[in-house]
Amino acid sequence: MLKPLLALSALAAAVPATAQTAPAPSPADAAPADWRPIPDDELLVMTLRGGHQVFIRLAPRYAPAHVANIRKLAEARWWDGTSVYRVQDNYVTQWGGGDDKTVLPPSVIENPPAEYEWPRFDGVTSFARTDPYAAKTGHSADGWPLATDGKSSWLTHCYGMVGVARDLAPSTGSGAELYTVIGHAPRHLDRNIALVGRVVEGMQWLSSLPRGGGNLGVYETPDERLPILSVRLASQLPADERPRFEYRATDNERFAAWLKERENRKPPFFTVPAGGADICNAQAPIRRAP
Repeated sequence: MLKPLLALSALAAAVPATAQTAPAPSPADAAPADWRPIPDDELLVMTLRGGHQVFIRLAPRYAPAHVANIRKLAEARWWDGTSVYRVQDNYVTQWGGGDDKTVLPPSVIENPPAEYEWPRFDGVTSFARTDPYAAKTGHSADGWPLATDGKSSWLTHCYGMVGVARDLAPSTGSGAELYTVIGHAPRHLDRNIALVGRVVEGMQWLSSLPRGGGNLGVYETPDERLPILSVRLASQLPADERPRFEYRATDNERFAAWLKERENRKPPFFTVPAGGADICNAQAPIRRAP
């Protein structure tokens, strides 16, 4: 029997030269102009113990009052020294002051308006199949996942989306306590909690943590908590230290082709195409700026 490296070499030599060339461009490939920058004041940088960083794109158009609070909290360095204190399996990871830090900066509104939905749908894409939680789903032109019942619309609780933890109504949450979805999309939360953003990089530092043994996944001892060293807006950082991310615009025929491919996966691996996709299985791509 050939040794693995020799076998690989022999296989490579046997592959025709034409098979080693780059594949032809697909109609679903993004054009350079399809990639748009995420503004510095819409990017939150959370640094955890060990120097690991989580980057969160904020959604001020859909939750302006809550995002305004989040910006004020970051500018006040309120989260520095707080922690990730809840990790519930197949549900959410949550962070903030917990029981250790409850006094908010004076400019932060404790209970902003309930920004759970708004009266218009600005989606520019649509899916082949009906969503079980909404009459229609799609993406905004700048890539946010949206749903509508024909009267109002809302952001959807997909993997990696960031929401504002709150107590029972009429509490709406200040934004000091945030969570991200780490499991199967809990779409039943849609229109019941304010969604304010999406984790765009570093999700592994939040999704792979030990699960909490307390009620709803809360860590039972202080030692279990993961310290947060700092949370800053990218706009607070020196210009040469700011991370740069881009979202893929969805209002073009190339993204429409990409979405169709997501709904109709092709052979050789897929032998039974689904003929449709869930909004949470087709989130618009985000990348580091080249």
